[in-house]
Amino acid sequence: MTFVVIENCIKCKYTDCVEVCPVDCFHEGPNFLAIDPEECIDCTLCEPECPVEAILSEDDLPADQAEFLQLNADLAAEWPVITEVKKPPEDADEWADKPNKRELLER
Repeated sequence: MTFVVIENCIKCKYTDCVEVCPVDCFHEGPNFLAIDPEECIDCTLCEPECPVEAILSEDDLPADQAEFLQLNADLAAEWPVITEVKKPPEDADEWADKPNKRELLER
């Protein structure tokens, strides 16, 4: 099992989660983070660190977020690993909890 970054991360991209990951499974894109499912050890440390609740266990993914399981795997293969907290985008709080952000994901 793995944890999955879901739609709520898009344009928020808080990085609080990356610093607690013991296996460096987070990857950074322009406006989203992804978890490499091959590296994730299901330790649960990252989930409570996300201020916008954008990380879920794959077993808890709602149907409308299921595509993010494969999307995380695909993007983790393309993007570099991130291990240190970075400043979030200036408008991150404005984007938190906004629905229908999938089309805004930058690759």
